[in-house]
Amino acid sequence: MTQAIPLEAVLVLAAALFCIGLFGALSRRNMVGVLMGVELMLNAVNINMVAIGRYLEPYPYVAGQTFTIFIITVAAAEAAVGLAMIIAIYRTWLTSNVDSVDSLKG
Repeated sequence: MTQAIPLEAVLVLAAALFCIGLFGALSRRNMVGVLMGVELMLNAVNINMVAIGRYLEPYPYVAGQTFTIFIITVAAAEAAVGLAMIIAIYRTWLTSNVDSVDSLKG
């Protein structure tokens, strides 16, 4: 049997990925960059769910993988709605800069 990667290493990887996504979401002025940061954070959560499910539960239980499938589905819907909102805002304001869009009026 092959040696598995330690749980701590996987959690450190997921924490680093989450921090990179958080930094990207908070520091970007472009709406697409913010959306990419949020997607990175969701992928870090997915890595945590699969790792915790793999290391802390016995084999027949797949709760971590099941939640990950739900998160991937929600992330796909969030990306579609987010991109649609970005296109609508760009058509109204002619910019994708987050700081320029300061009102709900067009």
